[in-house]
Amino acid sequence: MRADHYDSFAVSYARANESGLFNKYYARPAMIELAGDVRGHRVLDAGCGSGPLFEDLRAKGAIVTGFDSSPAMLELARQRLGDDADLLVADLSRPLPFANAAFDDVVVSLVLHYLQDWTAPLSELRRVLKPGGRLLLSVNHPRILESSDPSADYFSVTQYSEEYTFDDQRAVLTYWHRPLHAMSDAFTEAGFRIAVISEPPFSPSTPRELLPPDIGDRRAFICFLFFVLVAC
Repeated sequence: MRADHYDSFAVSYARANESGLFNKYYARPAMIELAGDVRGHRVLDAGCGSGPLFEDLRAKGAIVTGFDSSPAMLELARQRLGDDADLLVADLSRPLPFANAAFDDVVVSLVLHYLQDWTAPLSELRRVLKPGGRLLLSVNHPRILESSDPSADYFSVTQYSEEYTFDDQRAVLTYWHRPLHAMSDAFTEAGFRIAVISEPPFSPSTPRELLPPDIGDRRAFICFLFFVLVAC
């Protein structure tokens, strides 16, 4: 995916996510819950988009730096967070402009599944974390591809695309499916220890009309997979 891919629909994407099920009521609450007490922590928001997670972490007392590969998304983040927010354009698939061990925590929310190669990005994220620091990340659940395409090979690293409508604007997003063992192997090879694997419930405040019609009494659904990794 081109670094500026989101530029063409940045406003629509950000607006849709402000009130959407998968971000407002699922991904962001789950990441904040996993982050816990971050007061005084130096936190890197890698792939910060329009800045909602940055905003939540800053409100919890973290000292946050954010980057994204989309200049249009970063402009929205600056409008949201103010001119004093530490934001810059950078690409996770390339060397990052930060010193070794610069951060206590790194959050990477719904970013890695866009990348075919995780080796270099995970290596860079390990480099900028202090020893014992945490990498908190979320990716598409590996069951997603199989559920949408029963003939798909779960055990392969497979590219697939899906079309979405964000605030009446169509966009095609392309992902890379990975089986769970490929994810865990990549984390270990990059120098991380898996501390948490989470398949959390959606927020109790989720409006009923946003939930899948067949959800019944269930409090969770298969969507994203969350990890807390510790830098060894």
